[in-house]
Amino acid sequence: MAVAATAVIGARAVDPDDAWYRRLDKPPWQPPGWAFGAVWTPVYASVAAAGGRALRRTGGAPRTALAAGLATNLALNAAWNWMFFRLRSPIAGLVGTLALDASNAHLIRLTARADPTAAALLAPYTAWCAFATVLNADIARRNTRAPRRRNLHRSSVPSQ
Repeated sequence: MAVAATAVIGARAVDPDDAWYRRLDKPPWQPPGWAFGAVWTPVYASVAAAGGRALRRTGGAPRTALAAGLATNLALNAAWNWMFFRLRSPIAGLVGTLALDASNAHLIRLTARADPTAAALLAPYTAWCAFATVLNADIARRNTRAPRRRNLHRSSVPSQ
């Protein structure tokens, strides 16, 4: 249920037909829009399977840590959409996806302690998120205007 809620909450922020998003300079290697839904559906299924499997195989403090790690990861996953699309900020999105990547590494470590097979089920998710980070970074690079530099040879004091 938590993974499904993450997908719904995240999807509410996305509007690929938004004029702001359409105007962004995107790399030619960005997958077509339909591919994101086609990939996220089985990827989310693998996260749900991995989380459920690992939580069933552990107890006590390790289970609490794993549940907290999974909850944090899912919150970061949903937050990325809001940071990128709703804030209309590729830079905020990049910060969010980098945090998600760090959370993915932590989640895999926690999951592997409980069940190595469950940790392996997280590999497609981690790979897809890493791809999303590279894509987000390229979009941010393409759409971030460099600040105007002052001409250091001219005085910044107006002439009188």
